[in-house]
Amino acid sequence: MSLLSIDLGGTKLATAVFSEEGSVLCEERLPLEKRKGTAVGSLIATQVNKFLRIAQNDGHPVSSIGISVPGISYQKAGIVWAPNIAGWEAYPLLKEIEETAEGIPVTIDSDRACYILGEVWKGGAQGCNDAIFLAVGTGIGAGILVNGNVLRGWHDIAGAVGWMALEKPFQKNYANCGCFESRASGEGIAKLAKELLLDAKGYNGALRKQTGEITAFDVFEAYKQNDCIATEVAKQCVVFWGMAIANLVSIFNPQKIILGGGVFGPALQFIPAIYEEAIKWAQPVSMKEVLIEPSVLGNRAGLYGAAWLALQNNEK
Repeated sequence: MSLLSIDLGGTKLATAVFSEEGSVLCEERLPLEKRKGTAVGSLIATQVNKFLRIAQNDGHPVSSIGISVPGISYQKAGIVWAPNIAGWEAYPLLKEIEETAEGIPVTIDSDRACYILGEVWKGGAQGCNDAIFLAVGTGIGAGILVNGNVLRGWHDIAGAVGWMALEKPFQKNYANCGCFESRASGEGIAKLAKELLLDAKGYNGALRKQTGEITAFDVFEAYKQNDCIATEVAKQCVVFWGMAIANLVSIFNPQKIILGGGVFGPALQFIPAIYEEAIKWAQPVSMKEVLIEPSVLGNRAGLYGAAWLALQNNEK
């Protein structure tokens, strides 16, 4: 028997079949290509059907399905809110996939919960009872493990740390995604670079020459060239990442904070600087004891976490 794992992101859909021991048997990644609403649900259903057939034909039929979603999974209602997917304010994903899977159990959870669960199962948080996965990509979220359990909150929203307040005064653009996410997510990095470009008289560096819309990737590429604007963006982000980690350390006293998501990635080079920034702000005893590490599972963390969800169905 095998486990079917789905990791939905804001721009991609990853699908994999796992053994119950945690080996990846087959895998595929597809871009969402600006799909929205039911079109995204249909793509997931198509991939579920496809991989159920593949697993069956390969002699290891799927016994359970786990799905990671980029937002809030309302466990009792079976609906999903995904802010980066239009039409997913209250999407009935559980019902749709259960109908597709025809009797195979399905479990859905937030991507941030799946990230930390994946790391606990097969990654850098193995053996930890208290750990945090700080995911920085298009947005920012945190999977928080407390006493061996994922912290969910009253409405399954715990870990939405993109709304962490890290500077004043309040700005109107914080209302949609929060202060921290506005300043230090993938989209925040691109936005900050554009703001600095507007005020950069006489600048003719790599970002000025960039054609089309500037992305976080462009900023990191420019940083490699010692570009002054990219260097300033990185400097400001290090401060925000360090402050956020300090707050998480002071509140939760974790054994580890694991950094992942698309930005970490290229931003892993800044871990020593982030640590030095966090030391300034954090509760000193907790900060001396915590380990700050990159994700072991990388862009598969969500897939491993979703596979772990599926495995729990088999063990009930």
